[in-house]
Amino acid sequence: MMAPKVNGHRHEAVIDIGKPVTFTGGLEFSSLTYTVTKSQKVDGNWSKQEVDLLHRITGYAPKGCITAVMGPSGAGKSTFLDGLAGRIASGSLKGRVSLDGMETSPSLIKRTSAYIMQDDRLFPMLTVYETLMFAADFRLGPISRDEKIERVEKLIEQLGLGLARNTYIGDEGTRGVSGGERRRVSIGVDIIHGPSLLFLDEPTSGLDSTSAHSVIEKVHHIARSGSTVILTIHQPSSRIQLLLDHLIILARGQLMFQGAPKDVTLHLGRMGRKVPKGESSIEYLIDVIQEYDQSELGVEALAEFARTGMKPPPLSNKDISLSTVAPTPPPNRHGLHHKEGPDHDRRNDGRRLHLQTSAHEADNFDRSIRSPYNNTSKSWSASHSGLIPPFRFTPSRQKNDKQMQISMSASPGYYTSTSDILPGTPTPHSSDYTVNENDYLTPHVPSHVTQNLGPKFANSFISETWILMRRNFTNILRTPELFLSRLMVLTFMGILMATMFKNPKADLQGITNRLSFFIFTVCLFFFSSNDAVPAFIQERFIFVRETSHNAYRASSYTIAGVVTYLPFLLLQSGVYAVIVWFALKLRGPFYYFLLVLYMSLLSTNSFVVFVSSVVPNYILGYAAVIAFTALFFLFCGYFLNSHDIPSYWKWMNKISTMTYSYEALLMNQYQTGDAFAYDPAGNPIVLGTSILNSLHIDTHEWKKWENVLVMLGWAILYRVLFYLVLRFFSKNQRS
Repeated sequence: MMAPKVNGHRHEAVIDIGKPVTFTGGLEFSSLTYTVTKSQKVDGNWSKQEVDLLHRITGYAPKGCITAVMGPSGAGKSTFLDGLAGRIASGSLKGRVSLDGMETSPSLIKRTSAYIMQDDRLFPMLTVYETLMFAADFRLGPISRDEKIERVEKLIEQLGLGLARNTYIGDEGTRGVSGGERRRVSIGVDIIHGPSLLFLDEPTSGLDSTSAHSVIEKVHHIARSGSTVILTIHQPSSRIQLLLDHLIILARGQLMFQGAPKDVTLHLGRMGRKVPKGESSIEYLIDVIQEYDQSELGVEALAEFARTGMKPPPLSNKDISLSTVAPTPPPNRHGLHHKEGPDHDRRNDGRRLHLQTSAHEADNFDRSIRSPYNNTSKSWSASHSGLIPPFRFTPSRQKNDKQMQISMSASPGYYTSTSDILPGTPTPHSSDYTVNENDYLTPHVPSHVTQNLGPKFANSFISETWILMRRNFTNILRTPELFLSRLMVLTFMGILMATMFKNPKADLQGITNRLSFFIFTVCLFFFSSNDAVPAFIQERFIFVRETSHNAYRASSYTIAGVVTYLPFLLLQSGVYAVIVWFALKLRGPFYYFLLVLYMSLLSTNSFVVFVSSVVPNYILGYAAVIAFTALFFLFCGYFLNSHDIPSYWKWMNKISTMTYSYEALLMNQYQTGDAFAYDPAGNPIVLGTSILNSLHIDTHEWKKWENVLVMLGWAILYRVLFYLVLRFFSKNQRS
């Protein structure tokens, strides 16, 4: 019996053992293994052991269908999805992944797929239409504006967002679209360019049943249009289960079942389990998996059944308990666990363990695997002839449509390539298999394959920068309080300073007061940039999501951020400069005074933005900025001039951005032979140049411009460091 064609691609249903299944198009994966090093406490001692978060998972996701990855908590669903989506660092993931019969790599997957994260990270002050239009600008390249509008309008209709078209996305402080609509917008942003692969991590999380069904229904339509859709889902409702075409059920990083949802009942029957009347077969299978997981047998017995069809031992009442909390022993060369008892189970020799742990450890599994483990090693392999091998999907050399002939084992959830079964082998139960060690290698994709996909980015650098600038300006105009608050603070402080330090006396105290004004101005401008700390922290997840699939370059994002804020920084420094300059009757060129304030604001803003890129949250960001502000203030030359600072701390004077703005303001004021203090008889006693000399500040004219250039250099350096963090360290990727 054949399944109907989906978008021109035929998928034959498997109805009996040994009958081939024709698989045309989609994602195939073979022997996926992902290993991390975990520290575990055994007998009171901490030891490092290698743990397989994914263990030799082989299967496929058919084109034009929804493939749902399911399993109990700690099954490795998100890890598996990240592995398929190329979000695990190269070399850490072992195995092969191919798309439509062609071997692929993480860089290739980036160009052909989209990944919708569990959390909706969107700009709250953009409307649904604007959000999708900016996505079209990024992803569709240099096509006409009319074509982009037509694509967006069609997508809005397809996703059922017509009524919310001109509604803000919204957030906790701004009312916007509903949760289901926001999720559909997130999907629309990543499918605007028509990716052939679509990954979704828990797309129904946090939604009510109606919204969840609506989202999956839209995803179902996307799949039917010809995309390969793979999603993780925890507890789908019965209505959602009807929309799922293909299931991959995992437990402890191992494959428990693979096949059509209707085959789950047959799978359970061959296991010796009958689905209770009125209960979902999928939910019952997961319950059975958890029963084995909590028993001495573990899920390894079910994984063996999925691989070979070997019926798992039945569970007794004694087996179904939570008393077996000791770690299961490491697998032997056949991948199975020994049963010599708890004392024999405990190991601290550093050998690899499957994630066959206690129920308590299962609760912490998903959190632990997201840690950036760095000590990974080669995956475990064996060459014993009795080991069940990873199977391979081998494209047919005789057919242009790259059909795959796949045989089914005794379990309907297990598929294996006919090329892996040796001649004369009667059934897949036999141990006459061979292991191909190349299956454990990260695939190498020839350069000509990558070149055939076209340019890495849809737009040129200039186009990306312009689009990002337009979006930045839109967000700023929609949230004017961000810059108006800083402008109001500088305006108020300018008036306050103008009234406090007006008409200084022509004596030593008057000079001290004027020095206090300059240092306070420098500190004010540094502190006024602190509100830039959450700027990138709030956008970090949006940046990671958009750049993970080459929407734009990190360099264009950096340049766009600088150019966008330049006029606003100039306005802020200009307002303050005008207020205090004329009120305090400062001397020297006004344009130089304004330029120093502008460079000071630019350099400190760049520093704060850089700090925000390296801290995990804004609390630590504020703490870091305040700490550096105190250090820069201490070593800027106000408390101790550069000559009196101890030699081992002079470097702090050089890296303090306050040093150069403070000296530049003093030079603009006192680089003259005019007197600033007189004795009671009216004789000049302190000249401007003597003030600078007493502070060990150079009085040459060129020194003024050197300070400006140094501040500009610091601003550029911090932006370069910011770019490097974005480019190499802001990737949503497992180690």
